[in-house]
Amino acid sequence: MSEISPVSMLRPRRKILGMSAILLPYLADHSVDWASFDRHVERTLEAGLVPAVNMDTGYINLLDDLTKLEVLRRTQLVCAGQPFVAGAFIADQPGALFDRTGYLRRVSEICQHGGTPVIFQSFGLTSQSDDALVESYVEIGRHCDRFIGFELGQMFAPFGKIYSLDAYRGLMGVSQCIGAKHSSLSRELEWQRLLLRDQVRPDFHVFTGNDLAIDMVMYGSDYLLGLSTFAPDLFARRDAYWAEGDARFYELNDVLQYLGFLAFRNPVPAYKHSASMFLNLREWIATDLTHSAAQTRPAGDREILSEILSQLERL
Repeated sequence: MSEISPVSMLRPRRKILGMSAILLPYLADHSVDWASFDRHVERTLEAGLVPAVNMDTGYINLLDDLTKLEVLRRTQLVCAGQPFVAGAFIADQPGALFDRTGYLRRVSEICQHGGTPVIFQSFGLTSQSDDALVESYVEIGRHCDRFIGFELGQMFAPFGKIYSLDAYRGLMGVSQCIGAKHSSLSRELEWQRLLLRDQVRPDFHVFTGNDLAIDMVMYGSDYLLGLSTFAPDLFARRDAYWAEGDARFYELNDVLQYLGFLAFRNPVPAYKHSASMFLNLREWIATDLTHSAAQTRPAGDREILSEILSQLERL
């Protein structure tokens, strides 16, 4: 890998592909607020972003199978042929083998509903050698036209793994894999992948999952973020500013990043409660409640989030 020169990697006026994870909202009786969910998918489409459902932002690891399928069914109806992506998640334990049958079942469910699968990692997937790992993705590609890979740092999940560059090169060699979400929170590791992408497969999308460095889009990353669920309209405006060479990109990006620093502080999984608070403040969802098993933020965060919302509304 050649030496990284971030300044030389800047991609001004590039059209950014934005994918936004959809928060699954809840009502006071702890049931899913399906009406608000549908509207948030619509709102994301209207902004020009690709909805990403059954992701971490949608509590994928906490949902039962019927709820996951209802998410897919409703998303298919709302999208009405427009593209969306959805998480293919397998719950397993340390020491487990690669669950080929489980992954193919999840992939099939997503494809049958018109979505593109995002392949979540699992202990069985990430414990393999690089060659076996790549072959697992090859096998998934035999059963769907297109999918998105996913590297996840262990600060997010114990089954996560950031792949070697050799494994990443192998992943880019799977024609059905159109890109991969990278969630290491490391600029350098993401820059390495961008350089490799440019050398090996320029049409491959590096989707940043770094909610602490959302300006990675300046260097050639696209994005699949949880932070953008707070404000798909403002992320879309920011992206348009970049494509137009409009200097307003920087100030809007700065305030959105301020929001990200607050929401994604430790414990990181509690960002979903931050999202619920923020969307409730925007009167986009009925409550600021989360899934009953999710981590939460202190109530005092609402005041800070309200201040950030006011800043964003002035831009």
